[in-house]
Amino acid sequence: MGSHGHNLGNLTKEIPKANTKHIWKTFWILSAITAVEFLIAGIKGPMHLPHGLVVIAFVLLTLVKAALIVAEFMHLGHEVKALIYSIVLPFVFICWLILALMYEGNAIFNALHH
Repeated sequence: MGSHGHNLGNLTKEIPKANTKHIWKTFWILSAITAVEFLIAGIKGPMHLPHGLVVIAFVLLTLVKAALIVAEFMHLGHEVKALIYSIVLPFVFICWLILALMYEGNAIFNALHH
């Protein structure tokens, strides 16, 4: 029987401690953004904020939270720029396509019913 050349020297090394600093930082940022969302939801009625402004604020805050989650927990923030662009750019174009189709569909609907 031949030797498979196992190197047992690597088994004695300690496993490095997890670096949770970035995770906790992201947690607190996400918590702060969520608190702002709750604040907006709580004051929109008494402050008589325009519905469109509230919707835009919620969408923007949700996109920021999604970007943070993808960057930290899916490790995309630590990848090469080409990979990031290959994921983000199609997403942006798909969002633009959805908005354009909704706008055009609304225009066609209004043209047919007026």
